[in-house]
Amino acid sequence: MQWTKLSEQTIYENRWFRVNLADVALPDGRHLDHFLIRLRPVAVATAVNEANEVLMLWRHRFITDSWGWELAAGVVEDGEDIVSAAAREMEEETGWRPGPLRHLLTVEPSNGLTDARHHLYWSEGATRIGPPEDGFESSRREWIPLKLVPDMIARGEVPAANTAAGLLLLHHLRLG
Repeated sequence: MQWTKLSEQTIYENRWFRVNLADVALPDGRHLDHFLIRLRPVAVATAVNEANEVLMLWRHRFITDSWGWELAAGVVEDGEDIVSAAAREMEEETGWRPGPLRHLLTVEPSNGLTDARHHLYWSEGATRIGPPEDGFESSRREWIPLKLVPDMIARGEVPAANTAAGLLLLHHLRLG
C-alpha cells in the first residue's frame, strides 16, 4: 500500500528548514494534502573510552522544557562532509576531539512528518583539546558507563530518539 506524491510546493523556507505542502494520492484513489518539513542532515558523534564509558552532554531543551542526556549533534553545513561535521560538532560541544570516526547508524526520527536523517558516528577514544567552544549547548559533559544506558533510557533520562538508538546499539556492540 504505497502513497504517491503527485506534487509538492514550498510554503515557508529559511536556512534551517522548509515547510512544504504535498498532494498525495492514497492507494484507494483519494487525495490528501500533507504538510512536510524538509531538513538538513544532522551529524552526531561520541566516543567510547577503554573503561566502556560514553561521552555525553546533559542539557535542557526549551521546546519540550525537558532535561536529558544527549550526544553531540548539529546540522551538516552546505558542502560539508557528514563525518567532518560529526567530528566538528563533538569538538565544539564537548571540548574532546574524537579518534577516527566509524558509522554507527542512520535514523529517521519522524519520517511521517520530516525527511530528517540523523547520521551517528563513534570512535574508540578521544583527546581533550580544551573547554568546549559551544559550552552554552549543555550544562555538563561526562563520561557515562555504557552499562547504565538501558536503565537511563527506561527512566526517561535520554529523551532524544537519535541518542537512545545510538546508545543502545553501542551498548550491544561493546557489552553484548
